[in-house]
Amino acid sequence: MMPLTMAKAGDTVTIQKITGKDEVRLHLAELGFVVDSQVTVVNEIAGNLIVQVKESRLALDKTMANRIMVG
Repeated sequence: MMPLTMAKAGDTVTIQKITGKDEVRLHLAELGFVVDSQVTVVNEIAGNLIVQVKESRLALDKTMANRIMVG
């Protein structure tokens, strides 16, 4: 298990765990970041990520991406 920030552009990973406060986890869940879902890293700029979740592309800053543990 590693934080999402460790994934490289083009990698498709599965979310294993989401850490942080309840409101942070709820916000990420509303965006589609739920355990066992697939996430594809589209691009990475200075630790900030652009990811594809389901049919949406989202930008995540480094601190938020570090809370998403993938495998």
